[in-house]
Amino acid sequence: MLELPSVKSGFKLRSSQEEMITVFEKYMKAQGIALSDEEIKLIGAAATEKTVPRKQTLLQAGEICRFKLFVITGFLRTYRIGADGNEYIMKFSPELTWTTEGESYTNRIQSAYYIDTLEDSQLMMWSRDQFDALHNQIPALKTFSDQLISRNLYSSQNRLYKVISSTPEEKYEDFIKTYPGILLRVPLRMVASYLGVSVKTLTRIRQSQLQRSLK
Repeated sequence: MLELPSVKSGFKLRSSQEEMITVFEKYMKAQGIALSDEEIKLIGAAATEKTVPRKQTLLQAGEICRFKLFVITGFLRTYRIGADGNEYIMKFSPELTWTTEGESYTNRIQSAYYIDTLEDSQLMMWSRDQFDALHNQIPALKTFSDQLISRNLYSSQNRLYKVISSTPEEKYEDFIKTYPGILLRVPLRMVASYLGVSVKTLTRIRQSQLQRSLK
């Protein structure tokens, strides 16, 4: 994995770190989980804060994913490169979402996927050893993590079902509901890759929707 640049030194470093931890603590308190303020602070304090520029690779295929990430600001994607050389985007991770490469992280095996930044991003990062230690120390965090895994599994299964059963128009409608505003933040080719349709098809769908909205 590439070495990630940290935020700058001095007062700005302390200020940025404090702001990131404050955002994280507010997020955790809003999840309705049985964590005390002290436990939430302990979880945040165990993280490494990183400010990462856009187009930075966080995980490369062939590496073992050894971290969990929480996105404070910015935008990440998880993707795979097929035998045809094309990119196939599996997941977008905007602000206030968790991400990792689950199979590689859990089983300590080489990843088939890449994770990179699509925008300048502020991230909080925990190594697996750190997170496992937190699980042992804070049982409610383990419960929360299991809930996240369950939700991600459901989301992946639901996405697979829609890929198999839905029309391109239905896939697009579901995408803009799931990721509102993201069409303004990523190239159309990446949205097409995520949906499993051609750029030409996606352009046609968007133009058709625009025409309907103008009637």
